[in-house]
Amino acid sequence: MGPLFLVLLVVVGIAIFLHFVPLGLWISAIAAGVRVGIFTLVGMRLRRVPPSNIVLPLIKANKAGLEVNVNQLEAHYLAGGNVDRVVDALIAAHRAEIPLPFARAAAIDLAGRNVLEAVQMSVNPKVIETPVVAAVAKNGIELKVKARVTVRANIDRLVGGAGEATVLARVGEGIITTVGSSVDHKDVLANPDHISRTVLSKGLDAGTAFEILSIDIADVDVGRNIGAELMTDQAEAEKRIAQAKAEERRAMAVAQEQEMKAYTQEMQAKVVEAQAEVPHALSVALTEGRIGVMDYYNMNNIMADTQMRETISKAGPAAPSSNRPEEPRK
Repeated sequence: MGPLFLVLLVVVGIAIFLHFVPLGLWISAIAAGVRVGIFTLVGMRLRRVPPSNIVLPLIKANKAGLEVNVNQLEAHYLAGGNVDRVVDALIAAHRAEIPLPFARAAAIDLAGRNVLEAVQMSVNPKVIETPVVAAVAKNGIELKVKARVTVRANIDRLVGGAGEATVLARVGEGIITTVGSSVDHKDVLANPDHISRTVLSKGLDAGTAFEILSIDIADVDVGRNIGAELMTDQAEAEKRIAQAKAEERRAMAVAQEQEMKAYTQEMQAKVVEAQAEVPHALSVALTEGRIGVMDYYNMNNIMADTQMRETISKAGPAAPSSNRPEEPRK
């Protein structure tokens, strides 16, 4: 058991040594002409930094002619950055002759932006298509405009610059302003490039991470007649207001009519009350001797005669009798 235990101990020791001392990476670095000390690799293991994530990008950068050292890559990895993507971005920028120092590339990567994609967009501009933007000309006709914006990444403004959403919002605002200032929608349909020139001259890429190269109008469609709809809605609202006022006047008239009927009933009640006092007044006059019995009868006769005349006048003229005497024959 002694020799077997010794062999096992040697194997375990070699495995632990190879784990902390990556001889393969060290040999690869030496073969690529990259100076990386063996103790530097051991220090990476102790700092919980995978040596392959540092050495392989370092070899790549060295072969591309970039001046990058181990400390820079390791510091960027410990800060939470993507070392391989930063090195690829530096190589792409170097090949495209775009000035991009390591510090700026690392800052862009740590800011959460894809620095490699930004470099690629600087070389190959990107086309962004805006959603349909609805705008209304001065004559009330709605136009639906869709534009294509060609942008190029501005590496100097990637840190702290606004993104694509801001560019699209500004372009949409410029389209709405340009169409809204047009007197007739036909002018926009005839010259859609006027929108592009006007919007492009406003400097909409200020404060963004992009540089607007061109704005092309892809499609312009005629929408609703907003002006006519607004006038119709206004007329409908005015009609409802007039109807409400008329209904208010009618209600006031009905209320006044009811008040007059109530007033008439009140007056009639007073007349009836006054008429009820007449017999009492007559009895008092007869008792006190102010009028005689004949005067009372004469007054009743006059009242009866008046009532008869009123009845005859209401009945109208008498109809001619059909029993006419026959004329004597000659």
